[in-house]
Amino acid sequence: MLQRITVHNLALIRDLEIEFSTGLNVFSGETGAGKSIIVDSLMLLVGGRYDKSLIKFGADSGFVEGVFDFKDGAPLENIGLDGDDGIFIVTRKFYRDGRNDIRVNGKQVTTAMLRELMQNYVDIYGQNEYQSLLKITEQRKLLDYFVFKNDTKVLESHKELFNEYKKVCADMRELGDETERAQRIDILNYQIEEIKSANVGEGEEQALVDRRHLLMASERIKTALAECVSRLDGDDGASAGLSDGLHALSSITSFGDGYSSLYDRLKSVSIELDDITESVKDELDGMDGGERELDEVVARLDKLRALKAKYGAYDAMKKFLANAEIELDRAMHGAEIYGELCDRESALREKLYASCMRLTEMRRSGAQVMRDRILRELNDLGMANSQFETVFAESPDKSDFVKKVTLNGFDEFEFYLSPNIGQPLLPLAKIISGGEMSRFMLAIKMITGNLGNIETMIFDEIDTGISGAIGLCVAKKLAELSRGHQVLCVTHLPQIAAMADGHYYIEKYENDGETATRVTALDRSGMIGEVSRLSGTKGVSSSSDRNATELKDWSDKFKAELK
Repeated sequence: MLQRITVHNLALIRDLEIEFSTGLNVFSGETGAGKSIIVDSLMLLVGGRYDKSLIKFGADSGFVEGVFDFKDGAPLENIGLDGDDGIFIVTRKFYRDGRNDIRVNGKQVTTAMLRELMQNYVDIYGQNEYQSLLKITEQRKLLDYFVFKNDTKVLESHKELFNEYKKVCADMRELGDETERAQRIDILNYQIEEIKSANVGEGEEQALVDRRHLLMASERIKTALAECVSRLDGDDGASAGLSDGLHALSSITSFGDGYSSLYDRLKSVSIELDDITESVKDELDGMDGGERELDEVVARLDKLRALKAKYGAYDAMKKFLANAEIELDRAMHGAEIYGELCDRESALREKLYASCMRLTEMRRSGAQVMRDRILRELNDLGMANSQFETVFAESPDKSDFVKKVTLNGFDEFEFYLSPNIGQPLLPLAKIISGGEMSRFMLAIKMITGNLGNIETMIFDEIDTGISGAIGLCVAKKLAELSRGHQVLCVTHLPQIAAMADGHYYIEKYENDGETATRVTALDRSGMIGEVSRLSGTKGVSSSSDRNATELKDWSDKFKAELK
């Protein structure tokens, strides 16, 4: 349930905090006092779209915060958050420039994540929701919710079967006819041979780039190597000078170990220098033909890059080759595989048709149960003469049903209603009035509210177009609903207000030249006064407060007798 809501700088509200009770919570007030702002605040907490026009005039930012306690625990792990026994805090900050920051238990989430989290626990029913029920697509969702909510296996199994069937059909189209397969085999053979004959090595391209860089500098390298050889091995080079030095030292080695040591060290240098000189000469000799090699390297690089442009880099090319070989094998055995796919398609089509018929059977049976329950609820809501049916289109023939089958089967249906004796059954959108729509929606919620985990139900404009005895019927239904759910309801009817477990009066006031909205939690005396005001006789009839007290007493007794 929603325990508390805090609002700052939203429309006419500067600062507001409301503590909610279990059961039926009612909001009332004069027209234009700001009842819709409370609903807007609640919409933001369940993932509704933020419009920067909602921010209070003159403010740069604001926020709405809600504290929730869901007895079954909220699936916070589904959006990567940690929950604490179903208690969490939703904070939504909004700014003048249109930005808004959403957090659950302090961790940032997106609007979609918040909506996913809240959709199974809080529902808001306003004018938009009433209108949506007139759409056939929404009616289909509603019937499926009623039929499959607590038994999803059949529908999920059908969806898996449908996806498998579509995959087989796609595979058959991909194989194509014999002419297409022959053309594809030629292309695959060419591509496979092109990749294999190239024999590309891992890291080869970079190695070729490095080699090309080296070859392009060959003249500079040759000049440096030749100069080095000249300096080392020429008549006046280092080798000749070192040899003369060794000869000089060799004549004095007998005069002491120190001279012998110097001679040995110089001899080592001489050997190393000779080795270096030979290595430099080898490098210089190896520079012959560098121009020819450069041409070969450039040609190889061009080939590799052309292959890369067609098939991707080394890893991608290997993957392409593997897939091409698999596809070639498949194409080579296309006729055989196509026959196997035809057999699978035929078998799956049989299963899919049987699955569709099973869904149809369940929907038609469930629609009868839902009809009877809706009619009972409508009877309690003052529409005893109503007739309601879910009208199904004729199921397609087995020979061509695949043209109409979807993830949800092939059923086409629409809600039909006759709210009065003598009126024919007609599509819901063509016959229902505002008051009838409010009661029909309430009847729907009475039978679907307990199918899921919905704990908090919020009604805006549920009393549109109704009054008098019908208003009392709606009030009784809301009271019944509130015994198993927390219900928040905006109303202008004294009958509904009298049923309240918690009552909040919304009013506008002026403060320092500024218009603002405030909400006051009413005690029993305040509730009776508001029921009297809503009846329209407060201040006119001396019995107004007495009548309001009687209505409140009767309502409390009615709730006490509810199971």
